Amino acid sequence: MSLRRFRISILTLSACVVGIAQAQQSDSLNLRYANGIVAIAEDKIITVDDVRREIGPLIPEVQKRAKDERDFNEQLEAMQNEVIQNLIDRVLIVKEFYKDEKRRVPASYIDNQLAETIITQFEGDRSKYLAYLRSRGISQKEYRREIEEDMIYNFMRQQQAKSGSTVSPVRIEDYYNENKERFYQEDSVHLRLIQINRAPEDTDDTLRAKAEAVIVEMDVGASFPDVARKYSSDPRKSRGGDWGWQRRPDLRKEFSDVIFDLKKGERSKPLITAEGAFIFFAEDRKFAGNLPIDEVRPDIERALVQQGSRRATERWLEKLRRNAYVKHF
Repeated sequence: MSLRRFRISILTLSACVVGIAQAQQSDSLNLRYANGIVAIAEDKIITVDDVRREIGPLIPEVQKRAKDERDFNEQLEAMQNEVIQNLIDRVLIVKEFYKDEKRRVPASYIDNQLAETIITQFEGDRSKYLAYLRSRGISQKEYRREIEEDMIYNFMRQQQAKSGSTVSPVRIEDYYNENKERFYQEDSVHLRLIQINRAPEDTDDTLRAKAEAVIVEMDVGASFPDVARKYSSDPRKSRGGDWGWQRRPDLRKEFSDVIFDLKKGERSKPLITAEGAFIFFAEDRKFAGNLPIDEVRPDIERALVQQGSRRATERWLEKLRRNAYVKHF
């Protein structure tokens, strides 16, 4: 079989697998909702086709994650329930937006978004866009309405997320004190090294002499990275022997005993081993212990903002759901 035919076969097989999965999804939805209606939210009917259209693009990812057919079906079922809830929430959010009669999405915003959609999703080909509308059995006016509702949905969720995004300094300090174990760092060093391989004729003395000659160049002003690029045999010589941050447990003991005695900016004497001679340089040091709060403050604030935004949005959605008419089928 030629390489080209093999590739075509693989692509065909992949398409078949996705097709089978989509068929399983369709069968599952059609059996579960024999009347084609999944739910009614306020005056909006949510159909099997609505759910299928949302889930379809996600099926390949579910297939990758699934361990077996049973796991695939369970994940698909969970995804269906999540998509249905999102579609219901979308209806409720749009209704909430229009409670203020002065609120409107400017037509120019919708025009711009539609133009961008035709470019990105339909390759700028209006005939493909119109064919897509025909395949769904909807008009251009109805599709514009979908775009408008998407914009409202995203805007309203962003506004709610912002409402939970204020974090006080006291809250940050409390989080730090309650979770100090999360901010513990092990002893580590930003390491550079020069490796001089042992030749068959080398003794420890001749190897040490080679390393000392390299050190002389640094003593008279050459930088460690430049000398590493010139003499080192290790895989990272082109990067000036830069091995990045290394923790003590990740290194051979004979190396770590030398490296972790170095202060920031210090260079070691040659270490002679069976492989060769090694010269180490501690570009920077971090000592074992809890990171200071000022160093982790941005990370804590980011985590608390995300947490607060999720909670604010969930409380808002729960309120909308309590006050809405929703019927599941």
